[in-house]
Amino acid sequence: MESEELKKWAGDLARNTQDVVAVVNRMEILDPPVWDFRLASRGLLTLWREFILSLPFIVFGLLILVLSMGAGMLAAGGARGFLRRRIRTKLLQNVIARGIGVLVFLCGAYLILRVFGLTQLALTVVGGTGLIGLVVGIEVRETTENFLASIFLSMQRPFETGDLVEVSGEIGYVQQLNMRTTILMTLDGNLVQIPNASVYRSNLRNFTTTSNRRDDFVVGIGYDDAIDEAQEIARQVLADHPAVLNDPEPSVLVDSLGRSTVNLRVYFWLNGRTHSWLKVRSSVIRLVKHAFQKHGISMPDEAREVVFPQGVPVTMLEGKLADGHGAIPTKRLPAESLQEEVGAVSTKAEAGLYSEAVVIEEQAKQAQPLKEGENLLPKSSGTAVSEKETEKSKP
Repeated sequence: MESEELKKWAGDLARNTQDVVAVVNRMEILDPPVWDFRLASRGLLTLWREFILSLPFIVFGLLILVLSMGAGMLAAGGARGFLRRRIRTKLLQNVIARGIGVLVFLCGAYLILRVFGLTQLALTVVGGTGLIGLVVGIEVRETTENFLASIFLSMQRPFETGDLVEVSGEIGYVQQLNMRTTILMTLDGNLVQIPNASVYRSNLRNFTTTSNRRDDFVVGIGYDDAIDEAQEIARQVLADHPAVLNDPEPSVLVDSLGRSTVNLRVYFWLNGRTHSWLKVRSSVIRLVKHAFQKHGISMPDEAREVVFPQGVPVTMLEGKLADGHGAIPTKRLPAESLQEEVGAVSTKAEAGLYSEAVVIEEQAKQAQPLKEGENLLPKSSGTAVSEKETEKSKP
């Protein structure tokens, strides 16, 4: 006999035979040879039979896998074509399209597991994937928030590349919106990276959405000066200024009564796309001060100046002051060229009234080469001033 099990089976069979009283089992078990490959051959034969039996399922599974891959590619292509008309950002189009393609492929893989009777495994994989996604989402919450915020910002588009914005206390021109941060070039010429989650949650001011922008400043005049005359002088300066818009109309309003001055607040509008509000503000303040001085409107200093309405009597002693501290100093008159520059719309110190958008954009390219493929925003059309317009705006 080949094994103990067969010997026992033969004895039981003889004992259960009819009319058999006793059975003497003298069968001997043969020792298998050292190089016996029959067990291995039986195992291989069993595996081969199982493979042949499962071959239709394997072919069907491969067919489903190929079809699911093709369906995923078609779904990704269709989604990319659908999003191309609605989302101008190429990177975001690819992310959403690939996500849809992967989802379709996973549905095909789940179907293959169900066909092979591995329903429990399929449910475990799906549930484990969801659990892993939840754990990963908790662990990298900040990264996930920035990623989702980048998608929302690129879809809502509160700003575009080249827009001048104020966000999280920073003012600058938008250079790029990638999957993690928003990059600004500040007016100081520095690149600032702000997490997209902070950009999405914070208050955002876009100065380029509309071209017109209002600015204002306060100027104080003496109590002895006529308020309506000072208002008209300041209004005339605004009306003659080439960078100040007439529509909306500028205005000069009485703001408050100070200790020694009547404070006037000057409001004016300008085109923020073609002019720099910092330079225009400087020019307007300078011209208003010059016009007040020219027309004899006083501007007392509340901190250091004391106003004497009746005047102060002064006694002159032959070229010397009453206190004997020397001769009366003579005021040096400015040169003729300097006098002409004081009344000019833009001085050399102000370096023209044109916007710095083009200059800052060129500086951003030189400071750090940004990858265009990572930008989720399209370039803004009309927000930055062209170089030709910049040259025209220069004095």
